[in-house]
Amino acid sequence: MKTESERMFETAGRTLPGAGLGGYSLPESVRLIFSHGKGSRMWDVDGNEYIDFVGGAGALILGHCHPAVVDAANEQTTRGGHMFGSLNDRAVELADRLARDIPCAEKIAYATTGSEATAYAMRLARAFTGRDRILKFEGAYHGNHDYAIVSTFPRETGHYPQGVADSGGQPDATVSTMLVCPYNDLETLKRIVAEHVREIAGIIVEPVQRIIPARPGFLHGVQEICRANDIVFILDEVVTGFRLSYGGGQEWFGVSPDLAAYGKVIGAGGPLSCVAGRAEIIDLGDPHRKGQERYTYLNGTLHGNPVAAAATMAMLDELSRPGVHVRMNDYTRELGAACQKILDRYDIPAIVQSTGSLWQILFMDRTPLDMTDILNSDQAAMRRLDMELMRNGQYVLPGVRRFISTVHTDSDLEDTVRGLDDACRAFNRTG
Repeated sequence: MKTESERMFETAGRTLPGAGLGGYSLPESVRLIFSHGKGSRMWDVDGNEYIDFVGGAGALILGHCHPAVVDAANEQTTRGGHMFGSLNDRAVELADRLARDIPCAEKIAYATTGSEATAYAMRLARAFTGRDRILKFEGAYHGNHDYAIVSTFPRETGHYPQGVADSGGQPDATVSTMLVCPYNDLETLKRIVAEHVREIAGIIVEPVQRIIPARPGFLHGVQEICRANDIVFILDEVVTGFRLSYGGGQEWFGVSPDLAAYGKVIGAGGPLSCVAGRAEIIDLGDPHRKGQERYTYLNGTLHGNPVAAAATMAMLDELSRPGVHVRMNDYTRELGAACQKILDRYDIPAIVQSTGSLWQILFMDRTPLDMTDILNSDQAAMRRLDMELMRNGQYVLPGVRRFISTVHTDSDLEDTVRGLDDACRAFNRTG
């Protein structure tokens, strides 16, 4: 007799490419269809329980179904779930808060997803400077649009500053307008900027690229290079915003970008994101400027969605309470130390890498500096161990960083360590 997940996967196979929702696929032995989540846990349609370290790709920083977020969203839904073409009160209230709470924000412009926010930031930078090219760092993920997925998933590194298309259907024109540099490498960045300074509109960078932290002084160096050359400094805070600290990567690393892209926590799992930054740049999207030089089109059906705005305000209320980020970050360090002991006990050549509440098990012997380090690590072993973790009640995406939420508990930590112990045993038996 077929299980519920087997029946549903047959339907998914008929109706969805690869029986999936996007870029991630799992082998049939651990394919999952989830039915619901609560706090730090999720349950699949067959009733199996998992500790959730994916957290909606980091969006659910308060875990699943947090009462304050649920209440705010439900209350707004009874008042109206979607409004377009004019302002709504929740969007205005949230914009006022974000302009006060985001360190670099003089104004904000709404978007719907993190991908859209980075696309708008690039567009604004081009309009503001009158230049066409954007520089990104190799291996950085800035979303799913054509300008972003350049050298995001490289098979080999080098050939700077030329980028490589990551997807079929990508026009050559989008790839040619992107320049690529290794992360954490200011010398190469200076050389590329010197060679292309009249062409570069903006430099976009993540404070933590995937799981690779910025080296001390790196982001300050990027900021100085941008200011010295009239280049727009774009910080991609889609993951780190309101997560590393309440002030995000800007507070954590002490930098002040011209523009910052936000998503995930902004939206509380709903359809909302934004670009924040200098008013003179954001104001290029003012619809009253239509027909004027440098007017920049920013528009979307769900921009400023009132339900997502209400949920986000409730989430920010919780995140702004004293000690929230200290507890999350301390918990992550404690979890990492406990997991490292298990890895060492089984002589597994891996480290637990973490920054703030981001963490991942990497098969290498030191903190990675750039994409070359990641490609030179044993990625097959990393994914194999991650698969064993999934078989032992932990929801992770193989080869992808994990997220801690405010509601992960001591019991979760104990269960994680116990599951890792079992996973390591199985890993050593099969490897």
